[in-house]
Amino acid sequence: MKITRLYTGPDNESHFEDIEIELESAGDIGELSEKVNATGIIFRRTGPDYDYNWHNAPQRQYIIMLDGAVDVEIGDGTVRRFSTGDILLVEDVTGHGHKSKAVNNEPRTSVFVTLD
Repeated sequence: MKITRLYTGPDNESHFEDIEIELESAGDIGELSEKVNATGIIFRRTGPDYDYNWHNAPQRQYIIMLDGAVDVEIGDGTVRRFSTGDILLVEDVTGHGHKSKAVNNEPRTSVFVTLD
């Protein structure tokens, strides 16, 4: 399963990294990853005018996109769009951070799974 990691590099800037979550057969129930310990879950809805300037993630967390989309910009100007079904592992809790902005003036619903 492919997800995107957003992390702070040695240059103090945020970067994207595509990573693969390994899945192994669990028989009749399908394939499973190893368990990831989490500390909480947050449900979030952002409005159609959402436009958050440079910021860091408040803690390490997975963001699971339920509907809508968001454009995320990192320090070198790269922008990636994340939408329904995408999963981000957000770890840029230090450094310059990233920007995030609503797409097409539409709201977005997501779930945050906190890790720290």
